[in-house]
Amino acid sequence: MSKDIIRYEYDQRLSDMVEYAGRLYLSGQVGEDTSADMKGQTASILQQIDKLLARGGSDKSKILSAVVFVADMRLKPAMDEAWLAWMEAKSSPARATVEARLGSADTLVEIMCVAAKSP
Repeated sequence: MSKDIIRYEYDQRLSDMVEYAGRLYLSGQVGEDTSADMKGQTASILQQIDKLLARGGSDKSKILSAVVFVADMRLKPAMDEAWLAWMEAKSSPARATVEARLGSADTLVEIMCVAAKSP
């Protein structure tokens, strides 16, 4: 297990993902199309998470924890619908969902997570 810190898709502000000691730490991901509804934005984010995890040598079954930020808790059921269509029950991570003011008025959801690397 490498003790090197590896940063993916980074700039001075942030890294999309950081790898350390067999874990992948994903920064908050937001939907690419902020005109989409909650379910659409969530589905877009989950696709981004899949791509990042694959780049780091992992997949969604290895997600250990996730924090979901929603702009309006009344829209949480639509986020859950997209999440449940994506995540298998046997791989469900520890997860929290909180209401928060996000980076723009059109951003409805942001998801960050930590995953184990595949052996």
